[in-house]
Amino acid sequence: MPEVTVTDRFKNYYELTKPKIWYLLVFTAFGSAITASYSTDNFLSPLQWIFLLVGIVTGSAAADALTGYYDRDIDAIMDRTKARPIPSGRISPRNALIFGLLLAAISLFCAWSINYLTFGLMAFGLFDNIIVYSKWLKRKSQTNIILGGFSGAVPALIGYVAVTTENIEIGLAMAALVFFWIPTHIWSLALHVKKDYTKAGVPMLPVIAGEKRSVQVIAGTTLLMVVISLIPYFLNQFGLIYFVTAILGGIVMIVTSLWLLAKPSENASWLLFKISSPYLTALFVAFMVDAIFH
Repeated sequence: MPEVTVTDRFKNYYELTKPKIWYLLVFTAFGSAITASYSTDNFLSPLQWIFLLVGIVTGSAAADALTGYYDRDIDAIMDRTKARPIPSGRISPRNALIFGLLLAAISLFCAWSINYLTFGLMAFGLFDNIIVYSKWLKRKSQTNIILGGFSGAVPALIGYVAVTTENIEIGLAMAALVFFWIPTHIWSLALHVKKDYTKAGVPMLPVIAGEKRSVQVIAGTTLLMVVISLIPYFLNQFGLIYFVTAILGGIVMIVTSLWLLAKPSENASWLLFKISSPYLTALFVAFMVDAIFH
């Protein structure tokens, strides 16, 4: 067998954290912190910024590493996930567990170093993702994404309360947007890889409800998400930059979901999944730009 270099080990552990998932979560925390800063004139110190960003990165990475540890058996079954570090044998389950717990400890320390609200939210997010979603619900209920979605919304709220609790309704609205974005994002992917989830016995919506019902639900959650995205504008804290971005992005999301509803296909569900992340990114960029120039 070829020798495993330090670089290879680093890449394996980095891959274990599923960076494609936490990149966007970190960005929502960053975006909400910037938005809170400029909309309320409260600013973090450089050290607080370090604690916030390191805490969100390690917290998100810890959740993904620990869910990867728990899901290693079903990951080995599904084509999409069987090459991940644990099922492929590149990282032992024991080492993955230790690594994930270490990251979780770092994230909680960083959150505690900011304020008690960020600590409480970080602890809740880890519990919701690792225990509620992965351990309790993922293999048992099609509500797994709904109840497990709170952890995905937590980083945006952590970013806001790290700065201030003033005008907290803004932070709550930003977190709510992420929460209602998650079903569209995940269920469109689940529809695309339905065979994998069926083979592994994971009761995602498309597996339990079937294609026709799933695309109806996805269209409904997409419409609800777009409606939720307009709430921040009507809180009178954001201007036309955010409003126009939300309207244009919402039109793209609704049209794509209606295409999926009219002509269900793997291509349509994959397109909806792929554009959902740039959509959320654009909204958080608009939050920041509008807060700075509003």
